[in-house]
Amino acid sequence: MEPQLLLASQSPRRAELLQQFGLRFVVAPADIVEQVEAGETAADYARRIALAKARAGWQRSTLGLPVLGADTDVVLDGRILGKPRDRDDALAMLAALSDREHEVYSAAAVVHDACEAVALSVTRVRFAAIAPAQAAAYWASGEPADKAGSYGIQGLGALFVTEISGSYSGVVGLPLFETAALLKQFGIEPLFLPSRA
Repeated sequence: MEPQLLLASQSPRRAELLQQFGLRFVVAPADIVEQVEAGETAADYARRIALAKARAGWQRSTLGLPVLGADTDVVLDGRILGKPRDRDDALAMLAALSDREHEVYSAAAVVHDACEAVALSVTRVRFAAIAPAQAAAYWASGEPADKAGSYGIQGLGALFVTEISGSYSGVVGLPLFETAALLKQFGIEPLFLPSRA
């Protein structure tokens, strides 16, 4: 069967989440500069990066399919925590998140021809206290190395989470409810839903 859209992301987690929809898609990662601009809020940053990925995917694609871009950011006290540079950086992030609540901003964007649409999900996540030995063992597992905020809620990082308010899938990397609503605007619906007459 023919693909329905293009996913401008190299994240295996986003691909897995999209597969839950039963959608057919082509993965084509977008290589863009991800850097916070002066005065930019976390919400504006997430929306801008998701849209930039979708636009870049659209410009490079020859398939003529809608392009989905996404961005997910862990935010503590208004500061975006990216992927850790190294072990020390990861341990510092985990120590900062320990016994605290933080937000996860997860944006999705779709571009097709001259049409663009963006949606944002904000989820609150509370962590239990993380002992230094736990943080070190978690780093040694390899899981935090490529994760925003140095944790993955879908893996061992779930052991730190005491409470979540919002979109679980958004914390993983793609807010499914918001993404489904966006895709419907472009005539794409999950296969398990009745098609429009």
